[in-house]
Amino acid sequence: MRTTTPNSPSHRGVWRRVGTAAAATAALLLSGFGTAVQADAATTASTKVTYVSTPCATPKHKGDLTCKSYRVTGGLTAFQKMQAKKTGITPKAADASTPSGYSPTNLRAAYGLTSAAASNGSGETIAIVDAYNDPNAEADLATYRSYYGLSACTTANGCFKKVSQTGSTTSLPSSDSGWAEEISLDLDMASAICPNCKITLVEASSASYANLGTAENEAVTLGAKFVSNSYGGSESSSQTSYDTSYYNHPGVAITVSAGDSAYGAEYPATSRYVTAVGGTALSTSSNSRGWTESVWRTSSTEGTGSGCSAYDAKPSWQTDTGCTKRMESDVSAVADPATGVAVYDSYGVTAGWYTFGGTSVSAPIIAGVYALAGNPVSGTYPAQYPYDYAGTSSLNDVTSGYNGSCSTAYFCTAETGYDGPTGWGTPEGIAAFAN
Repeated sequence: MRTTTPNSPSHRGVWRRVGTAAAATAALLLSGFGTAVQADAATTASTKVTYVSTPCATPKHKGDLTCKSYRVTGGLTAFQKMQAKKTGITPKAADASTPSGYSPTNLRAAYGLTSAAASNGSGETIAIVDAYNDPNAEADLATYRSYYGLSACTTANGCFKKVSQTGSTTSLPSSDSGWAEEISLDLDMASAICPNCKITLVEASSASYANLGTAENEAVTLGAKFVSNSYGGSESSSQTSYDTSYYNHPGVAITVSAGDSAYGAEYPATSRYVTAVGGTALSTSSNSRGWTESVWRTSSTEGTGSGCSAYDAKPSWQTDTGCTKRMESDVSAVADPATGVAVYDSYGVTAGWYTFGGTSVSAPIIAGVYALAGNPVSGTYPAQYPYDYAGTSSLNDVTSGYNGSCSTAYFCTAETGYDGPTGWGTPEGIAAFAN
């Protein structure tokens, strides 16, 4: 499926080349963007971003859950426009040789995490739960971290661990190129936000509730206090039993993607025991923060999920009055593919750099923020923590945009304060994610 997104509200049009290529390269390096993209006026790219849903967004079997990610295939991303504004040269169309999405430095700056990322996270473990095996996961992660100057995270140095849903390091699931894209995205985002954290990748045998749920439990058994889940599906009457079996882990921060199908509730994001993470469009701005965000919505069928659960009871800490049951989402972070993030992947695609979007981006980002904030208090549900900081400067309130049509405005429309698409907003530092 291919679609296009509107241009970012800032930096419209085509940037003309000024100065020399050498000057542009120096400007990029000084700005923290890494290797410059060489471009000529003749290689001007279309400004509209195009992208495809990753293969794991289509279920292999009836009842399977799907990943929540998109891979950019063309156009100028927000990152490329930002580069162009700084360097004065016209960026060429993205290719696999150079990142065209936001870097770790960009993401930390946007969410007030630069200082915490430098000093926090040592000794913490973020678990990533996905389906099937990515045989290149460790090597691709090494490439991402090396390019951005992050410390090595390998099996040999004890930072990285890959296991099956039963904890085996040798008997792994069958490999799958679609889920490998998702795995690369999740590992890179956890690294971007918490570079000092250890990472455990738990690979389920398939994308069924039973297998992904078993992997969830294994992640907690292995000691992870932060677990990211970038998958989901339609709500069902069975989900309250899944809550009990797989997601009820007090003292563990469990983040779940809100979904990429625009307005409508999804599970396990509507589990009362998890932090449901919505998605935004993130762009630079002349405001005091330097960034601005709105609800991510591309069309009536593409955008961040949100909604009132039909089955899960409302947790005591959630006090909105329009939904008598669990309301999705709690918080949010960048997800729009047009303002997407850089990811390195090599399994089943041309080995190289890609830009990804979807709430598969926002869920591991928020897991990383929880990890920077430190271990959750035993017996508590970390989804509550941002509610304790509602309306404070510890969260960036997202007040513009919508993800569909709904009878209760805040279910699908950004408002001052709480709303379904973005929850209480996006991180501004780590305070709202610590108890």
